[in-house]
Amino acid sequence: MRLIRTLICFAALTSTFASAQAAAPHGSRTQAIIGVLNQSVGDWNRGDLDAFATSYKNSQDILFMGRTIQHGYAQMLARYREFYPTRETMGVLSFTQLEVQPIDERVATVTGRYHLERTATSGGNADGFFLLVMERTPQGWKIIRDDTTTIAPAAAK
Repeated sequence: MRLIRTLICFAALTSTFASAQAAAPHGSRTQAIIGVLNQSVGDWNRGDLDAFATSYKNSQDILFMGRTIQHGYAQMLARYREFYPTRETMGVLSFTQLEVQPIDERVATVTGRYHLERTATSGGNADGFFLLVMERTPQGWKIIRDDTTTIAPAAAK
């Protein structure tokens, strides 16, 4: 009887250990991706567009979909500079409802909601959702596709 209990405990511990090891890569991948996004928010909120842009892969292959579609890192960065030329127009950025969905070892998607807090004279607040495709590169996780949707402000009553 004691041998059976020992075997059951051993099987339970082995199963728990195996499950924890299998979950660890997903958890660390998710943490790394969230870390990249948190860094980009910090860079944005310091008014540093160049640092913010490093969360994107520096490649002609990246795609940004917003009001228009841009291809390539340089075009993406030019778009940000056009729409956010000053620290005031950049406002204060925050992300919520972040959800990371790994596709495989080197690709994951991230969905979330953004809020941009600005004064009325700097463009007013902006809210929306985004879907990112991120790729693990030698430089870390980088955005290779960005589909951002702005939610229209509620009409005044």
